Amino acid sequence: MATTPQTNVTLAEFAEALDRFESFALCGHVSPDGDCLGSQLALAHALRAKGKRAVCLLAHDDAVDKSFLFLPGANELIPACEFESDVDAFIAVDVPNLERLGDAARVHESAGAHFTLDHHAVESCMAEYNYVDPDAPATGMLAWRLIGEMGVERTFEMAQCCYLALMTDTGRFQFQNTTPEAFALAGEMVSAGARPEECSQEIYQRRSAASLGLEGVMLSNMQVAPSGEWALSYARLDDFERLGAVKADAEPLIDVLRSLDGIRVACMLREQEDVVRGSLRAKGDGIDVAALAREIGGGGHKAAAGFTYKGSIDDALAEIPALLDGLFVGGEGKE
Repeated sequence: MATTPQTNVTLAEFAEALDRFESFALCGHVSPDGDCLGSQLALAHALRAKGKRAVCLLAHDDAVDKSFLFLPGANELIPACEFESDVDAFIAVDVPNLERLGDAARVHESAGAHFTLDHHAVESCMAEYNYVDPDAPATGMLAWRLIGEMGVERTFEMAQCCYLALMTDTGRFQFQNTTPEAFALAGEMVSAGARPEECSQEIYQRRSAASLGLEGVMLSNMQVAPSGEWALSYARLDDFERLGAVKADAEPLIDVLRSLDGIRVACMLREQEDVVRGSLRAKGDGIDVAALAREIGGGGHKAAAGFTYKGSIDDALAEIPALLDGLFVGGEGKE
């Protein structure tokens, strides 16, 4: 594990600092994924086990993907725009900057103390207490280790949330970020009560008919680079309307595209009202899709990233193939 220069406490010191406060707001990034939600929910359970008050916020007032509602505590998530109470401290989880905190940036600003627990490497920090480890496969793994430093018994609720976080950010333990420690700590989570079969079924085996319809659209729209190094596809707004699909129905599409034999990068575009949301996935070492995401207004990790393209879907389809080509130099992935 290698923490960033902005990291200024150990996990033990992080836990010790948490003990100085009584009330907390926790929030992750906009469009929260499994790691984001699982990590903050797990920490909230741990804080309450110590007699603290903890509330988990949503960065935007959007419905949580229903596949995550089985997580213990997910039904208590509150949109940050509706939260008016004062808290002693704010914990930013799986989010590197105020912009990605969305509506919760206001709550962050008003809190008396600030903590960041994350695995996204950035050159700035927004808290007095920072622990950021970009080598960690998931923030949920850091949350699990932090809970161990907090001196509370690790319960089923904490284990289930952390396992979900780790499972999703390693792509079911298939991505290149899956480390020996990831397997070891997943084993600890299962020993503490996490249910791998339930997590897998809820996330990967509950696709709607609309999602399967979008997969057909994605396959029919698929473009493969002449070099064979990348694949790109997209779904338009009218595809969603025709199929009665929602955002969550498109989530599995990037992994289907990534499974195409021979490609090294997959890019899936989803048209929204005034922007295009993009997902990027890499296969193999040596390719940094987060670098490309940052060029387009996003971020993430070397193997998995996302972005928001400010323009039409047709503009994106005209521009992004050249950017994908730029990832490869002489047949090697560009760092």
